[in-house]
Amino acid sequence: MLDRDGFRPNVGIILLNQKNQVFWGKRIRTHSWQFPQGGIDRGESPEQAMFRELHEEIGLMPEHVRIVARTRDWLRYEVPERYIRRDARGHYKGQKQIWFLLQLTGNDWNLNLRATNHPEFDAWRWNDYWVPLDVVVEFKRGVYEMALRELARYLPRNDHRNRYLRSGMRGRDHEHHGQEGGPAPMELPPGATFDPNPQP
Repeated sequence: MLDRDGFRPNVGIILLNQKNQVFWGKRIRTHSWQFPQGGIDRGESPEQAMFRELHEEIGLMPEHVRIVARTRDWLRYEVPERYIRRDARGHYKGQKQIWFLLQLTGNDWNLNLRATNHPEFDAWRWNDYWVPLDVVVEFKRGVYEMALRELARYLPRNDHRNRYLRSGMRGRDHEHHGQEGGPAPMELPPGATFDPNPQP
């Protein structure tokens, strides 16, 4: 389902834990890390698509999360031609996305990368809100940064590190992170592995 400009409607998901860290998934059999995302099916609202993708990709149900905010407008990125199937070239241009900021109200063990027979990720981790965008495939980086910037104002204020965001400083400046003894230990859900040093 494409719009008249050749963009497929899509949702992106930024999932927060109680420390305002975000879920960061490694695409299966690659070294690319990204947020959960997926297409909106015909007849679905963005919110319905978000909950479906949330379960399909990381095994969470609506009762495991709370919607904090969403982007106001569509954010678009174009896909380079080399990544487009030959039969779609000339029609498909890229993705237009609504991004949701979610708070995990369940537990780490509710996450399940094998919730379906077609897993998207084979490892995951919690990362500081300003994820290392150099490990995101290049053509998605701009949209990731736009989504993170727009939604940063809605971050729950239970983490003193948010003061850097509220003061307008770039949270991607890692000098301000990792001052609390490193990442918190986590329990791995079924089917997950943990890669503490993802390589771009």
